This record gives sequence, structure tokens and C-alpha cells, in this order.
Amino acid sequence: MAKLINELLLKRFTLLQSFILLCVVTLIAVLAIITMEFALAENLRQRFGETDWMLPFLVAAVLLTVAAGIVTMAVLFYRWKLKRPLELLKRASENITANDLGFRLFYDSRDEMGELITAFENMRSQLEKNIKTLWRSVEERKQLNAIFAHDLRTPLSVLKGNAELLATYLPEKKLSEEKVLDLIHTMNLHIMRLESYAEAMNSIQKLEDVPVNRQSMDAISLTALLNGSAEQITRQFGKRFVSSMEYDNPAIHVDPYIVMRIFENMVANGGRYAANQVNIGYDIQEGSMKITVSDDGPGFSDEALHKAVLPFYRGEVWDATEHRGLGLYVCKVFSEKHGGSLRVENGPHGGGRVTASFGIQVDK
Repeated sequence: MAKLINELLLKRFTLLQSFILLCVVTLIAVLAIITMEFALAENLRQRFGETDWMLPFLVAAVLLTVAAGIVTMAVLFYRWKLKRPLELLKRASENITANDLGFRLFYDSRDEMGELITAFENMRSQLEKNIKTLWRSVEERKQLNAIFAHDLRTPLSVLKGNAELLATYLPEKKLSEEKVLDLIHTMNLHIMRLESYAEAMNSIQKLEDVPVNRQSMDAISLTALLNGSAEQITRQFGKRFVSSMEYDNPAIHVDPYIVMRIFENMVANGGRYAANQVNIGYDIQEGSMKITVSDDGPGFSDEALHKAVLPFYRGEVWDATEHRGLGLYVCKVFSEKHGGSLRVENGPHGGGRVTASFGIQVDK
């Protein structure tokens, strides 16, 4: 009986309903016991006759029964409805205090304590997600600063060396005019490189602040716009492009600015390394959109497969004004902001292949 009541209280009833049910059950039990006590008192009266201690005994027994019923009801209510959820919440609070968010809260009940634990679990899950995002951001920022500091050493060393060379030998006229002009030209190139890095760092700082403003669009119109940009970009590299498209619903919900920026960086990267042709594939299926850009070039090296999405990674390519190694990094950041990801790999028949995916919130 107790197990059945316990199951009902835990699974079906709210706290108020459980309290009322316990009160009713306790009242019935107390009344039954009091009735038995009155019957016992009557038997004692008939056996011993009227005595002075009979009435106080009966009153004391009734009061003790009522008190025992109240205490029992309180204990059962606490044990059945409050003990386990409170223990779960206490343990969860201790884990959070210890910066341990790798646990899960589960309490199979429909009452208010179940709702409270569900809300606590949602808070824990969101807190865990926010902390992971924060730590990832901190690690990426540390990595970015390390990369930036590393890449600054070369131009700074060159500028310092050339400045010392000019300061040492120019007053003594031991440098020819051609050599001086050559040193100045080299210094100007590295000054341009420093300016380029400063501008790049400023643009990276702003990437995290770019909002995602989704708009209802037609997928065919969007891909036509993207193909127009692809034609212009590949033409600049002296390459051609071919596109294909698969979709199950032309109605999509995206930020065209972000999609365009992701796409243009991917196509520019493909055009830079392609031998003759850049292939573009659009795949819109079940609430997500994938854009794959592949080329017929040499493909990514093993190092590039791991580092291509890092800021300022250029492989063997360096150009102080054109290529700063930010294209795929921008694609990665924007894809993730749009609820997706970026994958870098080599195609099955050679050549590099980059796939950006992001949520599009298909309108049904």
C-alpha cells in the first residue's frame, strides 16, 4: 500500500495534491486508531469500572495519536516528495561550486520539484555551453595573439636590421645609392605587411560582433546571385567555374550578407589554387544548407588540413597586400555564427574541397 501511494505521489500528483492526499490518509488512519482507543477505553471501563485515570488516559492516547499522525504525515511527505529532489539540487549546487558542470540532473516526476529540477538542468546545460564557448573564445584569442606575435617578428627583425645597417654605414657613405634604395624598398614592403596585419587584426576583432540577420529568400535567386559573384572572382584568377544544385524546398531563411561573405572567401581560395576550374555545389536539405567549393589544384597538404582555418595561415603563399590568410578563418567564424560549421578536406580525385554548412530555418 505504501509503495503504491509512494508511486502515485512521485509520478502523478503535485505537491499540494500530494499533501492533501496524505492529510486525508492520515486523518482516516488517526480516526481509525482513535476509534479503537475509545473501544479499548470502553472495554477497560466495563472491566475495571469507573476510575479516575480512565479519562486522562483516553485524552492522552488521543493526543498522542494525533501528534504521531501529524509527524508521520510530515515525515512521509518529506521522504516521498522532497528528500530526493533536495538531495539532487544540493549535489548539483556543490558540483557547480566546484566548477564541475559535467553532470546531468534527472527527476522523473510531474510535480513542482520535477519542474524545478528540469529548470535547474536547463540552467546547468546553458551555463556549461556558455563556459565552453567562453573558454573556446579565450583559447582562440590566445592562439590568435600567438600567431600574430609570431608573424610580426619577421618584419620587425627586417626593419630593425635594415635600420641598424643604414645608421651604421650611411653616415660613412659605405652604401651605394642603389643599395640604400633597395633597403628602403624592402623596409616599405615590410611596413605594408605590418599595416596589413594591423588592419586584419582589427577586422578579426569585429567578426564576433557581426549580428546574424536572417531574411526569407528564394534559394534559386540566392544561388544565382552567388554564381554571379563566382564568375567575377574566378575570372580574376583566369579560371572558370561550374555549379550544381540540389534542394527539397526553395524557401530558406538566411543572412545573405554572411552567406555571401562565406561564399566569396571560399571561391577566392579555390580560384587561387585551382589549375583550371572551380566546382561549386549547393545542397539544401532538411533545414540546412551546404555550399561545397572544390578545385582541380594540388589539394591541401597535411599541414594545411589542420591549419587552413587558422588566422594568418597562408601555406607557402605570401603577399603583403593581397593574401593575409584570413579567408577560411572568416568562413569558419561566420559558419558557426550561422549555426553551422566549416570542413576542409581533399577531394577523392585530388584537389582541395571546402564545405560550409549552416542552418537555414526552412519555411514550411
